[in-house]
Amino acid sequence: MLKSRKVLTVIGLLLVVALAAGCGGNQTAEPQQEAEKTELVVGATPVPHAEILTEIKPLLAEEGIELKIKEFTDYVTPNVALADGSIDANFFQHLPYLNDFKEERGLDLTYTTKVHIEPMGLYSEKIESLDEIEEGATIALPNDATNEGRALLLLAENGLIKLNEEAGVKATPVDIVENPKDLQFEELESAQLPRVLPDVTAAVINTNYALEGNLVPTEDAIIMEDSQSPYANVLAIRTEDKNKEALQKLTDVLTSEKVKKFINEEYGGSIVPTF
Repeated sequence: MLKSRKVLTVIGLLLVVALAAGCGGNQTAEPQQEAEKTELVVGATPVPHAEILTEIKPLLAEEGIELKIKEFTDYVTPNVALADGSIDANFFQHLPYLNDFKEERGLDLTYTTKVHIEPMGLYSEKIESLDEIEEGATIALPNDATNEGRALLLLAENGLIKLNEEAGVKATPVDIVENPKDLQFEELESAQLPRVLPDVTAAVINTNYALEGNLVPTEDAIIMEDSQSPYANVLAIRTEDKNKEALQKLTDVLTSEKVKKFINEEYGGSIVPTF
């Protein structure tokens, strides 16, 4: 009798297992949920950087990346935000500025690619040619080390001043060794330069701020750097993230033929792709 009960118990357990297996086999597998998109937060100045990033949003979405753009209006905060992890990358500065900034502040930043050149130019609401610059005229310059030196080099290349040859790209007004027209220099934050044009003879302005000030570089600049300028704008990242897949995809899209076409058509030569 005891043996019969054990047999029945074993048979019952086998039936339960079989039924469970049968039910499991007949269930339809739940469809896999769509993979979550990777989010990238990129800091940029409004023109042209944020405009270019806005243009590539749909292209990145196809790669599974949701691009969020955080706009800045100065040249300091974007690198600080990148270093402290508030953003994943930034797109606003040329390579010499990035190198100078990270060295000065001890930041572990690098870049993935050069994207475009924004030729710096001399603008004025009072004169139309260099010949009209009078003795004692006031010229406004960017006040950060890299862009001020760049501005002075532009003036030197066009015969307005002569610089100490050892000064290089970090030249300041102190490095001027010849100033035949006794030009006066006013050093201001780059974003302010378009706004002071009514108050100075002329100002040397970065193209991005010129565009924001409704200036057309190819039409309004009295003189401009040529397209061989070494001041290429870059996509900056933290060095530790250089192998991050999402940033590699951003780099690929940012240097695609579609972006080159957009830059050429949208800015008409005022901004020059480097790829």
